Formats: sequence, C-alpha cells, structure tokens
Amino acid sequence: MQTVSYKMVLASNSPRRRELLAGLDIPFEVRVADGIDESYPETIPAHEVARYIAGEKAAAYCKTIADDELVITADTVVVVGEKVLGKPKDAKEACSMLRELSGKTHRVITGVCLITRQEKRLFDVTTYVTFKPLTEEEIRYYVNRYRPIDKAGAYGVQEWIGYIGVTNLSGSYYNVMGLPVQRIYQELNSLTGGIR
Repeated sequence: MQTVSYKMVLASNSPRRRELLAGLDIPFEVRVADGIDESYPETIPAHEVARYIAGEKAAAYCKTIADDELVITADTVVVVGEKVLGKPKDAKEACSMLRELSGKTHRVITGVCLITRQEKRLFDVTTYVTFKPLTEEEIRYYVNRYRPIDKAGAYGVQEWIGYIGVTNLSGSYYNVMGLPVQRIYQELNSLTGGIR
C-alpha cells in the first residue's frame, strides 16, 4: 500500500483530546468550526449516538477540507442502561448523573470520524466502567471541587472521582478520557499506508 502524507487536523476544543492525540507523536493542528449541532434523533439506539454525532461533526468540515488534510472528529457519551448521559448543564444535573452511575457498570462510547477528500472512516469504541456506591458527600465534593460540566456523564476518570470510585474498567482507559488513541493509530496506519 502506498504511503499517503496528510496534514492532521483535530476538530475538538477538548484539552484532553489534544493531549491524547499529541501522545501519538503525530503532528497536528486544532481547528474548530462554529455552530456544530451536537443533537441527535431520539430514535437512534443509545450505542449509536456517539458515532452519529462524530459523523455530523465531520460533515461540517467537508466543504473546507484541503486535498492534503485529514480531519479527526470525536464525540463521547456515557450510557447507563439505555440512557445516554451527555454533558451536564449545571452542578445539580452533574450530581444527578453521578447518582445514576453510583454502584453500577456503565458504557463509555466514543465515536470517531476520520475524513479526507477521498475517504471517510466512522467507528466507535466502547469501554465498560464500574463505580463503587458513591456517598452523597463524595458526589458533592467532586462536583463542587472539579466542576465536571464539560464532561460526558459528569466525570473525568483521570480525576479524584476516578481514583476513589472506579472499581473495574474493561477496555481502553484513554477511550474513557475521550479519545481511543490505539484504535485511531490503527485506523490512521490503515488509511495512510503507514505513519510509522
């Protein structure tokens, strides 16, 4: 397979996604389009929501992508039962989400889209995370101290709540942080013919 050299573009405001992608030692720039709709039809099954939103985000770049660019979009959701937990709108909703996750196993699903002028790869990665039963004091401490309003499911696994609350994790840890870098590395190698 012929090696293709692309300029990588990460279409995300997330500092965690920037940090994770930088860990692959692949040069990239960050470019974020304005006004991207992150809503989804209620008829979509919970396990398909992240992939759907990642695809919609990618569609916003179709008209502006250069011939030598590869754009990466992503979206992460937390699914408990069949209920999708996105980002909480305030501290009250964050506490409510953590109560729902307390003592249960949930799924963290990140949808990713890799798009060039010639090709589009859309996939998702699932990690199973189990929380111990959380006390009300622990929930309130975490929400008040860490303000997880920008995080799906109202928590960051790399923060205090992950240290004290996560009893089991099956799958990619980095996926729970917001970007399944191992799978992205694999897909980029396949798409470009080899980045290493």
